[in-house]
Amino acid sequence: MSKFSGLILASNSPRRKQLLSLTGLDFQVQPADLDEILLPGEHPWDHVLRLAQSKAREAVRIAGGSGFFLAADTIVVDADAILGKPVDKQEAISMLNGLRGHTHQVYTGLALCRSRGDHVVTDICIVDVPMRNFSDEEINTYVASGDPLDKAGAYAIQHEGFQPVDNLRGCFAGVMGLSLCHLMRMFKRMDVTLNEDIPSRCQAELNYDCPIWQDILNDRELMEDFPPTTGTKGKE
Repeated sequence: MSKFSGLILASNSPRRKQLLSLTGLDFQVQPADLDEILLPGEHPWDHVLRLAQSKAREAVRIAGGSGFFLAADTIVVDADAILGKPVDKQEAISMLNGLRGHTHQVYTGLALCRSRGDHVVTDICIVDVPMRNFSDEEINTYVASGDPLDKAGAYAIQHEGFQPVDNLRGCFAGVMGLSLCHLMRMFKRMDVTLNEDIPSRCQAELNYDCPIWQDILNDRELMEDFPPTTGTKGKE
């Protein structure tokens, strides 16, 4: 069993920092800003895994030192469209109009490596997100708050006032940008065991009774339902 020797989070996301703090691990933040352009013909699955790995290796290059480096990349996918952060309030309104009343997907790619960056473990969390049929008035009120402007897809699943999602059956934390059960699974693949209370802490923090956390930890996800990919899952 490897000894845990500290963690660098390659992200300045408040949501990821909030979630990672639930692990009880000591961590520091070293953002890794990269060009997140979608390559020609690149599937969303491959896109988030590629960027997560690149961010992890960039954090290693910048920060150096010893320990573990964690990076993530999250995108919202509606049919064939990848939705980034809206450029203004009008685009936020347009995105929310397009998302309401049906189900889209959120992809979060994760990458974990040691200090040299030559051994990377990757994983991916894909969540079907059913949006409720919120009204025009609710959209306008939410957009006026400014909250959607720094969110991919123009919404935060955890926003108490808007509450955009109806009857989620997947990983709530994954939609926020960092599935802690996937993170536990990745550390296990690197022969490091994290606190087994993390799933219960996550559910208590998010006020969400997760129906799939044990399936994630036991590798019982329905991977056959995921799209084909040229990327990697597990050890690279």
